Amino acid sequence: MTSLADVPAELREELAAAGLDPEALWRQVRAAVEEDLPDGTGVDPTSWATIADDATAEAVFGAREPGVVAGLGVAALVFHAFLGAGVRVTDRLPDGTRVEKGDVVMRVSGRTRQLLVAERTALNLACHLSGVATATARWVEALDGSPTRVLDTRKTLPGLRALQKYAVRCGGGVNHRTSLQDMAMVKDNHVIAAGGVLPALESIRTRFPGLPVEVEVTTLDQLDDLLALPEPPERVLLDNMDDATMTEAVRRTAGRVPLEASGGITLERAARIGATGVDYVSVGALTHSVVVFDLGMDLVE
Repeated sequence: MTSLADVPAELREELAAAGLDPEALWRQVRAAVEEDLPDGTGVDPTSWATIADDATAEAVFGAREPGVVAGLGVAALVFHAFLGAGVRVTDRLPDGTRVEKGDVVMRVSGRTRQLLVAERTALNLACHLSGVATATARWVEALDGSPTRVLDTRKTLPGLRALQKYAVRCGGGVNHRTSLQDMAMVKDNHVIAAGGVLPALESIRTRFPGLPVEVEVTTLDQLDDLLALPEPPERVLLDNMDDATMTEAVRRTAGRVPLEASGGITLERAARIGATGVDYVSVGALTHSVVVFDLGMDLVE
């Protein structure tokens, strides 16, 4: 395996500009290599037995269904990790591009053995991230014409949060907090532990002044209590409310505080949620149960 310094500077700069840490990505790629080649030799018995050492090839990455691609730059990084300067990546579509079945999204060329060893890691990442982007794009389309934006959540796969949230952005969505420290979020368990919504909010503002706070409410009365404060929280989460109740919450709030809908959220309900006028809808399914997007890699004969 090569070093990160051997990866073209433009690719490293592209990943960093997208909000991804090239060093962290490199560690993830190394971990993936160790899963596939645990003995450290770098030898794949199947490829080494069936392919000549000096054989070279070109491979095509193709979309096998319509959707939105993401993670192609990450996939390119994987090939550079295995082949170093010996790989050539061309025709790579920008992440966030909408594609149709049969579209070529990237071409790679280099030593055949290494191409095939890198194939699964590159596809695992690109297929998963394209699945996240495609699912997000469906929500964006369903909410089109409304003021509501789709948010992700912290329901991400351990170690893949930055990549999954990047894919959400590729699909046109908006990132919620990336970590517990970005924003305080007062939910039902915090309310029980603190002895109420208002004591919880007051405690956070006393101990962590300046930190944005989001508070979950389940009733309009709870919302009214927050709106009556001289300084309401920076955002209110409307948990498991029906459409009519959310519409009333928007009317009562009158734009004073951004409102986020959560709980019982399905794509079939998206247009109705948008019609209520809430600012955001958070969807854990964008990342925690996404269906991978079907990309394939085929050698050119």
